Amino acid sequence: MIKKLQLPLQTMNLVVGFMVWVIISSLIPFISEDITIAPERLAIVTAVPVVLGSILRIPLGYYANVFGARIIFLVSFILLLFPVFYLSEASSFTDLIISGLFLGIGGAVFSVGVTSLPKYYPKEKHGLVNGIYGAGNIGTAVTTFSAPLIATQIGWSNTVKIYLILLLIFAALNFFFGDRHEPKVKTPIIEQIKGVYKNEKLWFFSLFYFITFGSFVAFTIYLPNFLVSNFGLEKVDAGMRTAGFIALATFLRPVGGWLADKLQPLLLLMGTFFIYTIAAIVLAFSPTIGIYTVGTLAIAVSAGIGNGVIFKLVPFYFNKQAGIANGIVSMMGGLGGFFPPIMLSIIFSVTGQYSIGFMLLSQVALASLVLVVWMYYQDRLQLAAEVFKSTGQGILVTDISGKIKTVNPAFTKLTGFEESDVIGQNPNIMKSDRQPKDFYKEMWQEIEQKGMWQGEIWNRRKNGEEYLQWLNISAVKDDTGEVVRYVGTFTDITSEYKKKTVTIPVMTT
Repeated sequence: MIKKLQLPLQTMNLVVGFMVWVIISSLIPFISEDITIAPERLAIVTAVPVVLGSILRIPLGYYANVFGARIIFLVSFILLLFPVFYLSEASSFTDLIISGLFLGIGGAVFSVGVTSLPKYYPKEKHGLVNGIYGAGNIGTAVTTFSAPLIATQIGWSNTVKIYLILLLIFAALNFFFGDRHEPKVKTPIIEQIKGVYKNEKLWFFSLFYFITFGSFVAFTIYLPNFLVSNFGLEKVDAGMRTAGFIALATFLRPVGGWLADKLQPLLLLMGTFFIYTIAAIVLAFSPTIGIYTVGTLAIAVSAGIGNGVIFKLVPFYFNKQAGIANGIVSMMGGLGGFFPPIMLSIIFSVTGQYSIGFMLLSQVALASLVLVVWMYYQDRLQLAAEVFKSTGQGILVTDISGKIKTVNPAFTKLTGFEESDVIGQNPNIMKSDRQPKDFYKEMWQEIEQKGMWQGEIWNRRKNGEEYLQWLNISAVKDDTGEVVRYVGTFTDITSEYKKKTVTIPVMTT
C-alpha cells in the first residue's frame, strides 16, 4: 500500500516545493511597493532562489539514493520553514536575497523524485512516471496564480506565512506515509561522478534540459513583471497569464514522457527544438500582445514535452548512476532558469529591448537541434556496431577490389584469423582446393546479376583445417546503384555435414 502512495505523495511534494520556490517572483510587484528595489536589481532578486535550487539538486539526487526519498523530503520541508518565515518579515533588499537563496531548497527537491520513483516501475514506464512526477512543477502556477490574489486581500507578508502551514502538513505526510523500505544505493558519490562525467550524453542532456526546464523557470519568473511593465497589464492579469503558461507546460510534461515511452525520444526532441527555434525568433521581433502570447505558448509546449522526454532518456542511459546523473542534469536545468532573466535584464539596460536575448535563445535551440540529430544517427551507428560485434555469424567486409576492410569477433572465433591477419588481404587466403574454378566463376556471375549469392563452400582455418561454411555474399550499393563493397556472412556447418555422411554398420548374423 505504501509503495502505491509514493507517486502521488512525491508528486504533491514537488508541487509544494515549487510553490515555495517561486514565492518571491510571484509577489515581487507587491513586495516592491514596500521594499525599494532598483530596476537593475529586480532580475537578481527573482533569479537568486534558482541558484541554490539548482546546485543542491546534485547532493539531493545522490542522498535520495542513500537515505530514501522519505528522509530527504522531510528534512527539506523542515529546513524551508526558516527562509519562508524570514521572507515574511523581510524589510530590505538584503533580506530578500538571503531568504531567496535558501528558498532554493524548494526547487532542489526535484531530483529526489526522479531518482526514487523509477525504482517502483519497469523501464517501459519510466517516461510516463517521471513525466507525472515532473508535472508537480504546476506548483509554480499555483503560487503565481493564487499568491497575488491572496496578497490583495491580506498583504504579501501574511500570504507568505500561509506557506509555513503547508510545509508542516507535508513534513508530517512524509513522516507517516513515506516509504521506509525504499531500496537504497550507497555507492560513494565520487565513484558515481567518475562513472558519468566522461559520458558525452550526460552533458548533451544537461544542455537540452538547460534550455527546456531553464526556459520554463525563466519565463515563470520573468513574465509577471514583464507583462506589467512592457504591455501595461494589471498585476493579477499578468499572474493569470503566467499561470496559463505554467499550466500548459506542466500538463504536457507527462504527455512528453508518455510519448517517449511509445516513440523514439530523440525524434521528439528534434521536434521540440525546431519549435523552440521558430518561437524564439517570433518573440525577438517584439510583437503585439496577441502574437507574443502565441510565441510564449509555443515555448510552453516545447518546454513541457522536452522536459518529459529528457527524463525518460536520463535513467535509460544512466540506470546505475541515476541519482548523480539526475542531479547534474536537473541542476543545469535550474541554472538555465537563473541566467536568462539576468541576461535579458542586462541586454535591455544596454539596448532598450529584449530582441537580442530571444535571438540568442533561437540560436542555442538551433544548435541543440543539430546535436540531437547527430546523437540520433550516432545511436543508430552504435546499434549497428553492437550487432556487428555480438552476432554469432562470421562477417567480413571487402571493397570492390576484394580487399578485406573489416571483420567481426565471430570471424576470428570461426576461422582462427585475427583482424590484423586479414585486413588488406583477399578472402582467397582462406580458400580450400575442394571447389573447381568454375564454382567461383559462377558464384560471382550470380552476385553481379542478382546482387547476392548463398550456398555451401569449403574453406580453410588459419591452422589449415578445412571446414564447411554456409556462406552469404551480398553486394552493397550506393544511392546511384554503384557497388561500393561486398559483405560476407557465414556459419560453420561442418558438424551437420558429418552427421549426414556417417554410415551406420549393418549387423549380420
